[in-house]
Amino acid sequence: MIKVETDIRGFMKVQFNRPEKRNAVNYQLMDELKAVLSEAATDDEVKLLVLTGVGSEAFCSGGDLSEFHDLYTEEEAFSMLSKMGEILYTLAVFPKPTLALINGSAIGGGCEIATACDFRLAKSGVKLGFVQGTLGITTGWGGASLLLEKIPEQKALKLLMDAKIHKAEEALEIGFVDEIVGEGSDGWERFAEDFLRHETGVLIAYKKLLVNKWQASGLKGRMDAEIRECAKLWASDAHHAAVDRFLTKKK
Repeated sequence: MIKVETDIRGFMKVQFNRPEKRNAVNYQLMDELKAVLSEAATDDEVKLLVLTGVGSEAFCSGGDLSEFHDLYTEEEAFSMLSKMGEILYTLAVFPKPTLALINGSAIGGGCEIATACDFRLAKSGVKLGFVQGTLGITTGWGGASLLLEKIPEQKALKLLMDAKIHKAEEALEIGFVDEIVGEGSDGWERFAEDFLRHETGVLIAYKKLLVNKWQASGLKGRMDAEIRECAKLWASDAHHAAVDRFLTKKK
């Protein structure tokens, strides 16, 4: 589910490894990602965490609806959503810099994961979008609260409310993506070189300033409230009907 590679230069690459499911998140992937984050946070050899997907088709297509579709009530949905929400908050306040390498499509929850990272690099032409609205729900892992911290509010609201798919180049103009990179590792590694040449303590000190700001402004509470609202919508007939149509279309 999770593939981990380390490099002597100081980065750890964490890959979502479910290419047959477009790297969708299920419970096992959640557990493995949580364990990796815990390990990397205290590993002095890790200066930078890089999240990406296995293959070239998808970074992450969000939650695995075929696994989560049997969650019907608000409380059932909240149990799953808050579990991943805790992981996303852990990723957001991770003590070292984090980078999402969007190597393929990032849909729904995949965009939420990318938003939780400090930097987002995308390969040219990849598609991404906060499409949750097309399924009768909102962002369910706290991604909207994070997005409102990362880009101007009006642009964030448009991305969330139009629920459209955008190309990486559009996302760059909006400010969601920091840089477009080519095939291979040259682009993102060049971006990361400036960080990796510094001592880990320097990177941690700067990241702590950002984390302190978020903690003081109650980011965790805002993410929790967002997740609760999604859980209410998850239990709606509109959401269940939309998921039924989506899963039927995939067959």
